[in-house]
Amino acid sequence: MLHKILNRISFGPTPASLAKLNAIGLEAYLEEQLAPSEEEAPILIKKKAAFRFNNKDIGAKDQGFNYIHASIEQLWEIAKDEKTLAKKGRIPAAEVLIDTCFNAIYSQWQLREILVHFWHNHFNVSINADERIAVTLPLYDRDVIRKNCLGNFRDFLEAVAKSQAMLFYLNNASSRASPANENFARELFELHTLGEENYWNHLYNKWREVPGATAGKAEGYIDEDIYEAARAFTGWTVADGAWTEGGEKPNTGAFLYLEAWHDNYQKRILGVEFQSNQAPLADGQKVLDLLAYHRGTAQFICTKLCIKFIADHPPQSIVDKAVKTWMQHQQSPEQIKQVVRTILLSEEFKNSLGSKVKNPFELLISMIRALELDFSPNLNLQWMLQQMGYHLFTWSTPTGHPDKATYWLNSSMLLKRWNLMPTILFDDWHKMVRFDADALPPSTVKSSKEIVQFWLQKILGTQHGFSPAHQQKLIDILLVENKTEDDPPLTYGKEDRAYRFAHVISLILMAPQFQYR
Repeated sequence: MLHKILNRISFGPTPASLAKLNAIGLEAYLEEQLAPSEEEAPILIKKKAAFRFNNKDIGAKDQGFNYIHASIEQLWEIAKDEKTLAKKGRIPAAEVLIDTCFNAIYSQWQLREILVHFWHNHFNVSINADERIAVTLPLYDRDVIRKNCLGNFRDFLEAVAKSQAMLFYLNNASSRASPANENFARELFELHTLGEENYWNHLYNKWREVPGATAGKAEGYIDEDIYEAARAFTGWTVADGAWTEGGEKPNTGAFLYLEAWHDNYQKRILGVEFQSNQAPLADGQKVLDLLAYHRGTAQFICTKLCIKFIADHPPQSIVDKAVKTWMQHQQSPEQIKQVVRTILLSEEFKNSLGSKVKNPFELLISMIRALELDFSPNLNLQWMLQQMGYHLFTWSTPTGHPDKATYWLNSSMLLKRWNLMPTILFDDWHKMVRFDADALPPSTVKSSKEIVQFWLQKILGTQHGFSPAHQQKLIDILLVENKTEDDPPLTYGKEDRAYRFAHVISLILMAPQFQYR
């Protein structure tokens, strides 16, 4: 049970997390995880301090983390010069990728890392869409996603809307009156807040027809709402030095509200009238208010959180509980934290353990944690994940990666997932991991059966994770040929021993019991 719980609220159990959860219980463990401090695990600090980039493709040579904590002023020095952008523009995003992996593997605040993973996918941007997204990704990760992942959704939404990464990704940085660019507004409605379930354009042609609209409380939205919202966000841009009618914009990289680009005429969104000539930012902020506090948004986001933590098709009972908590804490600085607590302390959570398939990132990180691998990442990691269909910070569409088994377990994807295990254990795996299968079992573990049971317990949390027949198949791999004893101690050499151990471990990792969380 402890293994299964930690597979849901972390990137997989470790000896330390198992011991702590067993000692203090789930509720106390969750309270600690829901209040992460600045203190970090010594192993994480050590790993980051020792890390060095060497990648000629992105212009990195023997350098550590130079941009993870950089300000916009420091990062924009790269973006505002074409030659520097061409030479160093990919380095900040590469640092975020490596930092993300280090945090997922070694951070003691595992629940926060799971939520960072969730929100990056929810508010997806791709560094391939614009070089300036790659440059400013450290800000997006640090000051938008990480800062708000357990906070208030309304605050979160505005931080996303003002972020350089999202402004460039969905083209709002160039949106001005007549005509407004609708990309950001459409995804704000369809993907970030109300969801496609509340898109009713196929049912209603006019705003007055939408239930609740004439009272200023439209229950759903139509294209007209998106067009009007796009007008509300005109002038929300980035100080990128681009030419405007009045000259050049400042070139600092900061968020900029450009009054000359804003459509100041009256608007109507979700049945609410917007008067003309409002104060700077007021139109866009009012849209964010309407969306963040809409019950449809609560339903959409809470359903996604329940899909993440419970099941591909979560019981309506837990969605309803989460929505109730969401609505009760709309003004709370800990709104998301309260919702996550409701979900993770529910009976529905306890009854669903082991039913969610791991996406490739979760699979890789949980494998590294389960085997206590010595991990030193490089950018080949991104390529390996892409082979399994996972594009960390490069998923092209705003939807983000799917979070259901039907996408990840088709025959092609499944074969690539299985291939990951022996690739890591039998090969040097691009010099990223070091694994000594002979080092972890204690000296008292000597026979084939004992070794198989040791690895079943370590990886799956139980010695009975496989049927007796399947266990025997694993034991047969370890047995020395031509021995008549029932289960003799292993006597072959270290190289042969390591090969056979890795074979057994690979098969355990390929099993559904490990592929699901």
